[in-house]
Amino acid sequence: MTRLVLSLLLAATAASCGPVVPEDARAREVVGRQHREIWSAGDFSGLEELYAPDYVGHFPGTRVEGRDALRAFVTAHRDAFPDWTETVEDLIVEGNRVATRFTSTGTQRGAFLGVPATGRSVEIGEASVFHLEGGRIVEQWAYPDVSALQQQLSAAGAGQVAPGP
Repeated sequence: MTRLVLSLLLAATAASCGPVVPEDARAREVVGRQHREIWSAGDFSGLEELYAPDYVGHFPGTRVEGRDALRAFVTAHRDAFPDWTETVEDLIVEGNRVATRFTSTGTQRGAFLGVPATGRSVEIGEASVFHLEGGRIVEQWAYPDVSALQQQLSAAGAGQVAPGP
């Protein structure tokens, strides 16, 4: 079932990605590294190697354009959840696209979308579809379970939370 959902996500984003090129052997490594290094560790040393300069990220309510904007976006997220960790459950490579399903966890230690730190631990399911060119991520469509995040933060008395960091 999960493979079917991720395959459907790949197909849904295919039209805006351009023609499919032969599988890039590096795609699995690049996408896995961005989950481990950028998002989970806040380590930006490989940012230029992993992301194209004209990277575009489509996150709920937010469009992130360029590597500097991505660095600021991740930093803001990790400021709120310093222990943010993304654990990849499924990773599917199809041509120049990669789909991942992953579990994200963290403890809200800083303000997030106007919600003061709750000290509450959260766990949400997410999926992302990545478009790679030349061995780097040029575009990403992110599908976090915003509803679960809202529920977990409001359980601590935080109220409603809007999507995006």
